[in-house]
Amino acid sequence: MLYPVSYAFDSLSPEEVLDGYTKGVFPMGNEDDTFNWFGANPRTIIPLKDDKHKFHIPRSLQQVIKKNIYEIKIDKSFKKVITCCAERKPTWINKLIIDTYVKLHKMGYAHSVEAYKDNELVGGLYGVALKGAFFGESMFHIESNASKVAVVNLYEILSKNDFLLFDIQMKTPVFEIFRAIDVTKNYYLSLLKKAMMADRAFKL
Repeated sequence: MLYPVSYAFDSLSPEEVLDGYTKGVFPMGNEDDTFNWFGANPRTIIPLKDDKHKFHIPRSLQQVIKKNIYEIKIDKSFKKVITCCAERKPTWINKLIIDTYVKLHKMGYAHSVEAYKDNELVGGLYGVALKGAFFGESMFHIESNASKVAVVNLYEILSKNDFLLFDIQMKTPVFEIFRAIDVTKNYYLSLLKKAMMADRAFKL
């Protein structure tokens, strides 16, 4: 469940967003191009390298992946991905959020995983990699299963590079199929603390 939080910053900059992540809070935009800080309790994560809670790829999605329907690229069209994620009603991704995360992308923190079909962007997701954590933010799809294939590729990137935390904030039907789990706020903060002590690189 989302809950509003009082936070030290009443403006929004890339540095303030990063600081917020280290404390377990994140910004969400309003229709009037303002924003508020939020937390979530329980917090939803996708466990990484957890034998008890293994990442699950449904058989139908495995077949899609084997057919190579989508070409996956990283960080080629970040602004287009976040803009496509915002094209829904209602949306918390306003101009302020877009501008701030585009800056984070240029700084090397925000990343997009993109699915292409016939050289056209048809799905993807974006989030922020900081230390040993990846904070997933939003996704979109135009073609069926495109964003799900992007999630699988993101999981593989995080696993290969030994990330410690894959945070998706809140559970959705899409992430339920991957067996995302809810954890308490206190347990999440303990995971976050460990992740912030690690240095990891987001790379293929």
